[in-house]
Amino acid sequence: MNGPLLIGRDVRRSFGSTVALDGASVEIDAGEIVAIMGPSGSGKSTLLHCLAGILRPDGGEAHYRGKRVDLLSESERSRLRRDEFGFVFQFGQLVPELSALENVSLPLRLGGMRRRDAEGWAYEWLERLEVAALAAKQPGELSGGEGQRVAVARALIGGPRVVFADEPTGALDSLNGERVMTLLVDAAHSGGTSVVLVTHEPRVAAYADREVVMRDGRVVTPVLAS
Repeated sequence: MNGPLLIGRDVRRSFGSTVALDGASVEIDAGEIVAIMGPSGSGKSTLLHCLAGILRPDGGEAHYRGKRVDLLSESERSRLRRDEFGFVFQFGQLVPELSALENVSLPLRLGGMRRRDAEGWAYEWLERLEVAALAAKQPGELSGGEGQRVAVARALIGGPRVVFADEPTGALDSLNGERVMTLLVDAAHSGGTSVVLVTHEPRVAAYADREVVMRDGRVVTPVLAS
């Protein structure tokens, strides 16, 4: 496709009387890793959620591959998140009742793949993220770093065009954080996957191709993709 993969144009979003986004704009290319930085309350997570179709903006536009995400129905946005996007959050958000293998295979199972095939792919991704030995363990039996590696495997298993990562190392020590980021970035680069990374940590943002800085609900750095 021509042009950026993702576009947020003059995006506005409030929660009651609190303004989270006040006309934020950003563009992200296919295969690009972009870190969205800013202090707490700057709107960076809200912008990620609007770009990903989790939240519908109050004003402005959110585009993905030339289509208006903000105009899609809830079922269409759910399908988009399932089929095209992957997600990694600060605390992993793994399903506690499922094993690591079952958590990673879940996106494929929801897409209709047979259990045996889905778990075969899941085991390969656990190997790639260096946690295959933990396949049978449940999230409560994993360390923070191990759980985030499982979450990264789950985010990438479906071959998403975009991974949205919201403070993926926020609950980890520096060593585990660096390992998770290295594995995420390497896997994304090898698959040509874009990554939208929300962080307040410069050492995490250093893994990105480009930084976008937010203040008071607006992007204050150049918004255009390279």
